[in-house]
Amino acid sequence: MSGLFKRLFSRTASKKATTSNASDSEAVILKRDQHCVSRKKISKNALKVLYKLNENGFQAYLVGGGVRDILLGLQPKDFDVATDATPEQVKSIFKNSRLIGRRFRLAHILYGREVIEVATFRANHDEPQKTKKTGNKNDQSRTSDHGMLMRDNVYGNMVDDAFRRDFTLNALYYTVRDFSVIDYTNGLNDLAERKLRLIGEPEDRYREDPVRILRAIRLACKLNLTIGSETAKPIPQLSELLTHVSSARLWDESNKMLLSGSAESTWNALRERNVARYLFSQTITALEQKPESFETQQFEQFIKMALQSTDKRIKSQLPVTPAFLYAVFLWAPLQQKAQQLIGKKLPFYEANQKAATQVMEKQRQTIGIPKRFSMVAKEIWALQNRLSNLRKKNVYSVFQHQRFRAAYDFLCLRAGDDAELQKLSKWWTDFQEADDLEQNKMLNSVSHPPKKKRRFKSKKKRSGPPSN
Repeated sequence: MSGLFKRLFSRTASKKATTSNASDSEAVILKRDQHCVSRKKISKNALKVLYKLNENGFQAYLVGGGVRDILLGLQPKDFDVATDATPEQVKSIFKNSRLIGRRFRLAHILYGREVIEVATFRANHDEPQKTKKTGNKNDQSRTSDHGMLMRDNVYGNMVDDAFRRDFTLNALYYTVRDFSVIDYTNGLNDLAERKLRLIGEPEDRYREDPVRILRAIRLACKLNLTIGSETAKPIPQLSELLTHVSSARLWDESNKMLLSGSAESTWNALRERNVARYLFSQTITALEQKPESFETQQFEQFIKMALQSTDKRIKSQLPVTPAFLYAVFLWAPLQQKAQQLIGKKLPFYEANQKAATQVMEKQRQTIGIPKRFSMVAKEIWALQNRLSNLRKKNVYSVFQHQRFRAAYDFLCLRAGDDAELQKLSKWWTDFQEADDLEQNKMLNSVSHPPKKKRRFKSKKKRSGPPSN
């Protein structure tokens, strides 16, 4: 955030204070020369949506992470639009759009691979509809027995919408009518102080949508923000509410947390705030069973190194897959389950296969890992045993496997302080760097053909009468 923005903001904010109530709130408005949000930093497709909605007589604002990140000097990945047009009206204007969601009705406007998400202004559920109703009242607003919102389609105006958003930093609006930034929730002040604060009563907002717990942790770690004390206080006690969230939503949110370039700090925060056990129960159980054991320390270090490696790859713009991290998180639970099955007299291979299925299925009950990723994680596990078999035929087969590189990286991280695994991972490192002739020499030095079984010739019966 530039010094100019801070100076201009401090003067503007002092004139108009905001409140926590939409009915008596007053906006803080930064004019064009008082902020750094520029059309040059906004997607051309998002600008098309804003202008076209305005041309058709509707209000339209860039809102959320797009405004927040630009003000923080970052390049947004997504651009969301808020409008007073209903989803059906948006669809009638944009032929390249589709309507999604029942819980939260949205319009997605498609421009090739880019999707501009357009949401209609929301209002509090105890307020009457301020726009045309969409149908049955139950389809507009509904809560579960736990207080979680199952429908959130009560429409209102811009001020209502600001106070229905989750965090103050996400309730900043930018308009292309006069290029101003509008704030009803004191978000600009929180932005200047780098503080993350929920709008409204934190406990009520978490109960409405427990996923806000994960968003708070993700944004704080990703943007290096401090979570406000009132926002942070209920998290450990209310984290159990995440067990009532669909596994599909938790998959999406977990990916955002772990693949945003701050996986290590996010994992630490999830553990510190008692959240990780409701997402990765098997992992936390494995880490807490024997806190002083060498195996637990190894597993803890293994996770740490994997998260650091993931963050490094993302910052270097190298490809990453969530399958790798889930393979890491579930490695110790897999080993423990396999040992239990081996103790029940199952053969080694069968025990590992069965353990992999059971451990992965249990994780999928919480976080809905798609099979295309769970299968990759299981392949990485299966290749660990094959990597230790250095016979020539097996080495070439493993080396040509499409998951070899991921399995090799997994082995290198596993090695840690284990001398035997270090030796094995070094062998595979050298093998990859060697030419064909050198590879043959390496294989000949470690491979030994199986010993041929001795054949015993059966004695032929002697002809003639038996001797006396």
